[in-house]
Amino acid sequence: MPLIEAVQKDQVLLDDIASRRHGGDLSIWWLGQSGFLVQWQGRHLLFDPYLSDSLTVKYATTDKPHVRMTEIAVDTARLEFVDLVTSTHNHTDHLDAETLLPLMAANPEMQLLVPEANRAFAAERLACDPAWLVGMVDGGHYEAAGFAVEGVPAAHEELEIDAEARHKFMGYVARCGEWTIYHSGDTMAYEGMEERLSGLGIDIALLPINGRAPERRVAGNLFGEEAARLAQAIGARVVIPCHYEMFEFNTASPEEFSRECERLGQGSQVLHCGERWSSEELVS
Repeated sequence: MPLIEAVQKDQVLLDDIASRRHGGDLSIWWLGQSGFLVQWQGRHLLFDPYLSDSLTVKYATTDKPHVRMTEIAVDTARLEFVDLVTSTHNHTDHLDAETLLPLMAANPEMQLLVPEANRAFAAERLACDPAWLVGMVDGGHYEAAGFAVEGVPAAHEELEIDAEARHKFMGYVARCGEWTIYHSGDTMAYEGMEERLSGLGIDIALLPINGRAPERRVAGNLFGEEAARLAQAIGARVVIPCHYEMFEFNTASPEEFSRECERLGQGSQVLHCGERWSSEELVS
C-alpha cells in the first residue's frame, strides 16, 4: 500500500509554520499519531512527536509488525524553533529517541516534560541527565515560553501509578493567552475524568480515536464515538482526533467520530497529516 501523503511536508510545512509566526492567532499542526505542533505568538510547544520509523524497524520481523501508513511530515532536525516538548508516557510513539535526539540537538534551549514517574526511564532512553527533564505530576504546573502546562491523569487502559502514587500515563492542559488546549495522551475514560476536566475552560481537545481490541495486543484508547462524547462532556469548543493512520494494525477511521460529533452538535475538525488548524475558525 502506498503511504498516505502529508498535505504539507518538508519545506512547504516549514514555510507555513513560519508564515504564522507573527500573527495573533493560535495555530496547531497535526504531525501524525499524537504529535501536534502548537504555535502562539512566535513560540512553539510540541506535543508527543513521533517522526521516525523506529517502531517499524523494531517490529519488522515479529508477529506484530508496525507497518507505517502515513509518510513522515518533516525531518525533526529541521524543527529548529521548538521551545517546549512533551511526552505523555513511555511508549515509543510518545517518547522516541530517534525523534527527540535530533530535536534536542537542533534546540539546545528546549525543555522536555515527562511524567515524574517516568523520569529515570526517559533519561536512560535519551542518554541525558535526569535533572534536565521536567517531571510532571497530577495537578503539577510548569510554565515556559508563554505556555502554562498542568498535568492530568490518563488511563491507558487503566490509571497506573508508581510506588510514590505518581501517574505513569498523563495528559497535559496547556494555556497560552486566552486559549486552553487539552492533549489527553493515550487514554480511555475513567471515573472522575469529566469532573476533573470540565472546569478547566478547555477550548481545544486533542483526543485519540483508535479504540481498543484484544487481538492488537497493545493498550487501547478511546473509540471515536467516546472521544466525541468526552469532548462534549468537558465543554471543549472543538475536538481534533489523533492516534490513527499511523500503523496498520492499530488504527481506525475518523468517520464514526465525525458522525457522533455531528449528532451531538460538538465542534470538531479532522486534520490530515501536516494540516493546520487555526483559532480563526473559532472566532470568525
